[in-house]
Amino acid sequence: MATLTKAAEERIIGLLISEGLADSNSVLKIKTEAENKGESVLDELEKKGIVTEDMISHATAIIIGVPYVELKNIIIDQDILSKIPYEAQVRSKAIPLGEKDGMLNVAMSDVTNVQLTDYLSSLVNKPIRVWMSSEHGIREMIEKNHGDFSGVTEAVKQTSAEAVQKEESNVKTIVQDSPISKALTTILSYAARTKASDIHIEPLENSLIIRCRIDGVLRKIMDLPKTIAPALVSRIKILSNLKIDEHRIPQDGQFTVLVDDKEIDLRIAIAPVTWGEQVVIRLLDKTGTTMDIKTMGMAGRALRTVLEGIKKPNGMILTSGPTGSGKSTTLYALIQQIKSVEINIVTLEDPVEYKMDGINQTQVNVDAGLTFASGLRSILRQDPDVVMVGEIRDSETASLAVQAALTGHLVFSTLHTNSAAGILPRLLDMGIEPFLLASTLNVVIGQRLVRRVTEKHEMYQSSEIETESINSIVGDILPTTPADVASVSEDLGYPGLPVKNDDHYMLAKGMDTKETPGGYKGRAGLYETIEVDEDIQKLITSHATAAEIMRLARQKGTVTMRQDGILKVLSGITTIDEVNRVASDLS
Repeated sequence: MATLTKAAEERIIGLLISEGLADSNSVLKIKTEAENKGESVLDELEKKGIVTEDMISHATAIIIGVPYVELKNIIIDQDILSKIPYEAQVRSKAIPLGEKDGMLNVAMSDVTNVQLTDYLSSLVNKPIRVWMSSEHGIREMIEKNHGDFSGVTEAVKQTSAEAVQKEESNVKTIVQDSPISKALTTILSYAARTKASDIHIEPLENSLIIRCRIDGVLRKIMDLPKTIAPALVSRIKILSNLKIDEHRIPQDGQFTVLVDDKEIDLRIAIAPVTWGEQVVIRLLDKTGTTMDIKTMGMAGRALRTVLEGIKKPNGMILTSGPTGSGKSTTLYALIQQIKSVEINIVTLEDPVEYKMDGINQTQVNVDAGLTFASGLRSILRQDPDVVMVGEIRDSETASLAVQAALTGHLVFSTLHTNSAAGILPRLLDMGIEPFLLASTLNVVIGQRLVRRVTEKHEMYQSSEIETESINSIVGDILPTTPADVASVSEDLGYPGLPVKNDDHYMLAKGMDTKETPGGYKGRAGLYETIEVDEDIQKLITSHATAAEIMRLARQKGTVTMRQDGILKVLSGITTIDEVNRVASDLS
């Protein structure tokens, strides 16, 4: 709180009474008690619950003539937030609000502290305009925007350059109770609670930045001094059973942490970069991922095609997409659909991302000679009914997967291609004979992930450009009359689709808050599926291109990923911007 003279305090008390926020008799009684104890009257009023800290701060702002801001409903842009480092925000009880007219607006609890204002001004290298806010309001806002990083702050305070060198050279000093261990625990806890999929620890020339990928988008959560980097990386290496003194080559490892009584598996990738070592941590929360294919976003024609494909006793089900598009999760969801005590399901993965009961899962270990190819040969001698291969990476694995499908097994796997149709030429490039491919493939799936619009959202009328885009992509599959709505919506899997309209559509826009940046929370899949029937088989054997295969599939009713995205837009699940972000390269 601001440092006040006795006269200013009297004026604030008078204002609280005149505004009906405090009873004059109660104030008089507490004032006498405070003066007898030599305490501040305002502090005593707050302790007794007569007034709140927010009331006092607001009244103080009026009396000393500075603007007041209630931080509860304020949304602060991440770029603005980073203007003042986290540690400085905590120490100064100040938080940046925004920039205007070349000045940085900053909320502070001690607005009368000229030295503090000058310090912040020199820190950001521009003039400061102060706003009054309560200390607890600022503290809550800092924690809301950064998470509770008290463990990291302690590590920063206790870790000097000399301490880092000592800690790195003596492994025994990096123990569970050390500041570095607490800092790492704090960062991991924040990532787990915000449902981040990855943590990036990245060294710059003079600092260390921590970023989290939440709902597919990277966000910077804090800046740390460069001196903490060696000890933090060393701690991660120890937990991952990696070489602590190796800084020249990449290293991969893994370990498990317990957050809120939930086990989270962590995959670690460490690589040397210009200013040190970069660490990327993949979080695999088994309890936080749905294994229901419908909940994940597959609907209508795509869902029916896949469910028919997995009913067959043999053949291949392949899914494709870029890294992080949910391919493995889709395979797990499909296996969940067919899991039974009557069949033997064996998987070969790198790594085993989600442990499932009733499934025999094998972890690839290249160092020990267990590759996808050698592991697949072994699996086929274990009397499997269903085989899941985490990824087809080379010709040998592709050939073995096809042979498994030919000999009566149902095979699930993934490839890195841009679309479902792209799977077919890719396998041909790997040397698979067209007639073998044509006879073994059941269904191919292409997918992406988009962020979901929040539950609290508002509807708006699409612009002319948005309307034109919607009509160009899904105009030929939308219902054309109100009488068609029910049947078309059921066929496509999206209830209540609008009738095709050349003027506008009603679209959803989420509420932009700190918990739901951009108005998004959670993710949904965009899917396209192609059933490999006789006509598609003929194209495969004639070495057709992906475009030719997709053209025929669309004629047969396949809904493309981009179309699926727009249908989700019209259903209020996501936005056009989000579909364009992940699927702008698709037709």
